[in-house]
Amino acid sequence: MKWTMAAAAGLAILPASVPAHGSVLRDPVALNIGISCQWETRCMAQQRKAMKRALNYVANRKPPQWRVQLCNRNASRGGYRVDWIGFDHCVRNEGLRPPSVKKRLRR
Repeated sequence: MKWTMAAAAGLAILPASVPAHGSVLRDPVALNIGISCQWETRCMAQQRKAMKRALNYVANRKPPQWRVQLCNRNASRGGYRVDWIGFDHCVRNEGLRPPSVKKRLRR
């Protein structure tokens, strides 16, 4: 009985997270955020807000390429999934320094 109620509640929440223009399957960003957040509405809203903030910041401030690449690696959740909140915090972090370039030893 409890499982039936939980499944019904989960299905009731799911349509609220679907974009207004159509299916989630046609929106790769919503699909990736949904999978990363396990379809929790609050988490998805936070991720979408952080994505918009981070993309606006990168477009307006134009941080160095090394910073964007470093934050992409740090915020990656494997594959093409990104933790946008982590990326937003990372790209705005002025304390980051470029990674040191290590000389390759020739054998």
